[in-house]
Amino acid sequence: MRRLLLAGLIALATLPAAAQTASGTRPLDLETIMADPDWMGHAVENPYWSVDGRDLYYSLKRDGSEVHDLYRVDPATGQGMLLDAASRAQAEGPAVYDRAHRHAAYILHGDVFLVDLGSGRRTQVTRSPQPESAPRFSADGRSLQFRESNNWYVYDLASGVTSPAAVLKFTDDPQARKPDTLEQQQLDLFKELRENKQEKDAQHANQQELAAADPTRAPQPFYLGDKIQPVDTELSPDGHWMLLVTQPAHHDDGKAPYVIHYVTDSGYTETEDARTYVGRNDPAPQSIWLLDLAAHKSYPIATDNLPGIKDDPLKAIRAKTVAALEQAGKDDEARALKAPDVRPVTMYSMDSGSAGIVWSDDGRNAALEFLSIDSKDRWIATLDFSKHVLVPQHRLHNDAWINWIFNDLGWLKDNRTLWYLSEESGYSQLYVKPVDGAAKALTSGKFEVSEPQLSSDGKWFYLRTNRTAPYSYDVYRVPSDGGALSRVTQYGGMDQFVLSPDDTRLAVLHSSAYIQPQLAVQSAQGGTPRELTHTMKPAFTAHAWIAPKIVQVPSSHGAGVIYAKYYGPAGENDAAASRPAVIFVHGAGYLQDVTESATYYQHEQLFNNLLVQQGYVVLDLDYRASQGYGSAWRTAIYRQMGHPELEDLLDGKAWLVKNHGVDPKRVGIYGGSYGGFMTEMALLRAPGEFAAGAAQRPPADWSTYNDQYTANILNDPQLDPEAYKISSPIAYAANLRDPLLINHGLIDDNVLASDSLRLYERFVELHKKNFWISVYPLERHEFEHADSWYDEYRRIDELFETWVKPNPAP
Repeated sequence: MRRLLLAGLIALATLPAAAQTASGTRPLDLETIMADPDWMGHAVENPYWSVDGRDLYYSLKRDGSEVHDLYRVDPATGQGMLLDAASRAQAEGPAVYDRAHRHAAYILHGDVFLVDLGSGRRTQVTRSPQPESAPRFSADGRSLQFRESNNWYVYDLASGVTSPAAVLKFTDDPQARKPDTLEQQQLDLFKELRENKQEKDAQHANQQELAAADPTRAPQPFYLGDKIQPVDTELSPDGHWMLLVTQPAHHDDGKAPYVIHYVTDSGYTETEDARTYVGRNDPAPQSIWLLDLAAHKSYPIATDNLPGIKDDPLKAIRAKTVAALEQAGKDDEARALKAPDVRPVTMYSMDSGSAGIVWSDDGRNAALEFLSIDSKDRWIATLDFSKHVLVPQHRLHNDAWINWIFNDLGWLKDNRTLWYLSEESGYSQLYVKPVDGAAKALTSGKFEVSEPQLSSDGKWFYLRTNRTAPYSYDVYRVPSDGGALSRVTQYGGMDQFVLSPDDTRLAVLHSSAYIQPQLAVQSAQGGTPRELTHTMKPAFTAHAWIAPKIVQVPSSHGAGVIYAKYYGPAGENDAAASRPAVIFVHGAGYLQDVTESATYYQHEQLFNNLLVQQGYVVLDLDYRASQGYGSAWRTAIYRQMGHPELEDLLDGKAWLVKNHGVDPKRVGIYGGSYGGFMTEMALLRAPGEFAAGAAQRPPADWSTYNDQYTANILNDPQLDPEAYKISSPIAYAANLRDPLLINHGLIDDNVLASDSLRLYERFVELHKKNFWISVYPLERHEFEHADSWYDEYRRIDELFETWVKPNPAP
């Protein structure tokens, strides 16, 4: 949910005078820390290697603008430059290479470019208003494939001719349509009509014959009917096949609520559609078609042979809900909950936005990744092209829900061995599996593996993992045929990496608590890195920011250790007199904030510094549901959101009382999005535990959130209404007794402002006291304006100063 993009929180102008502290510097104030984040520094973003591997490119946000400039740096010398418009026109994009390494291709400003690596000659392949993407060389290296939306094109390197790989028509074939009764009667009666039809049929047959014999013609269209619409297409590298993902053409997504704009350019109130509520309609089921481009034939691919697809993992919950509906006389609603004979599926959506389909380099194998719409299963299958059927290769089942990350897959260079990530051990690990053999784990342990990159020679996997500690991430590598997992980088706060074209070097983005991602380069085998950028503003880095101390909070509920970041004064006396404290709750639910990297929550981290300056101590916990700790930690909240997490937050409070002299009656809590939800749950499910709470853009009723996130955790509300009831703050409104401040953007199209307004009305009707709401007419879920940030945190600061900081009356 609320993920403050690093790019947006990482800008660097000059530090305002009020923030000049350190030895003799001025104390922090809200005006400074909530100012436009340009004063802090910019994150280095999207690094990639030049085509020849000699330089690196990266993006950097421009001060005072959302424009991102492109830079180029020589990793050998560290010399870099900002590219002006003319230089940018001659720049390159992230490149792909043919197997012989004679040509490279890339996308620049949405167009396709080809480079002859021997001569360095650059050819512009397209110049079109629609952006192209996904360039890839054919298996034989003779052509370049690329796509525009769902349309694939093939550029022949020898002739320079571009042609569509296939023409898809989502209508019925006009020539194949049989005449209805009246039309047949007309043909039977009138000779001229029969002769006209015969002539049309003859011309159509002639065109098909010519097209089949003449490769210089555009391909004949595939007529696929008007009952389906395309979701994605994936062309095989040999150009023989295309896989088409479809969904019903007229799927009803359900009624969309409105977002209302009160402050507008026109001066009139305006509306826009938001996302559909969970349970108003399930996501559209998807189907697979195999198109034989050479024979011009199409085959629907059935999914009913996937193992377990006919099971009902929600059988027990379904039976309970159906029985309750039948007892209440709601027979129609009970019948609507009948389990399908075969569970519908969707394709996994990859980072590129395309479906979970990966072709082997030679085009002779394809891996497809399916998710059940009920979120309980993930399948990986290959295709038997001769029989036009799926061949199941792997099933991952979770009684709660399958993770929305850790689903990467691909092929080894032998074109016959799959690699994939799986949580089957309880943690994301890397596996390989021949299509006709058994799977083998390349990594194992109680740590998470992500972002695997196979070297171009196919010998090594490079990956991101927190093997040394849950909060510490670095690049490791492992041989693709099995062997030791070895550490390559030594940052602890490694964020992203890109392998060089020759496999010898890594471009690495790394960060730390107050340093946004910076670019370095080092040997792919390890060693000392060369730092290439330093984009933080000197005045910001000169401030004596509090280094968050990573601590382990023991769970009193059998969960083991809860990792947390503690902010306290330097040289504090743990046995000092009782003091006030604040617990910050990160958003997203499934997000990891306790790491050695820069935080998503830059504003909040600075606010935590201000709170310490004002006499508080602050704790930020990776409660259950957070990322980085395995699937059991993630799924502990299944059907009970806000319950295990609250146990962890209360354990954090107890730890503060025991170890840092905190007064248990003077602990505040705040957070945004999921953190706002947890703030409300803390005050409403544990009244009296927190002196006050501030909830920013909080979901107060999960039945009004979206399907993609919510149904994973709570199932559909019609099927599992009890899960929604026990997980929604609005159900506990009668318990409010501690001061609660709610802040919400009125044009929030993620967590709608109606959530907070509905909860506010419940408090009004229940005659509650000490609750307030502040609304921001020009803010969405991610606040963008410094004035809004300031106003929001001024109110939070005043709330804590009034209700948390003062010593309680004797």
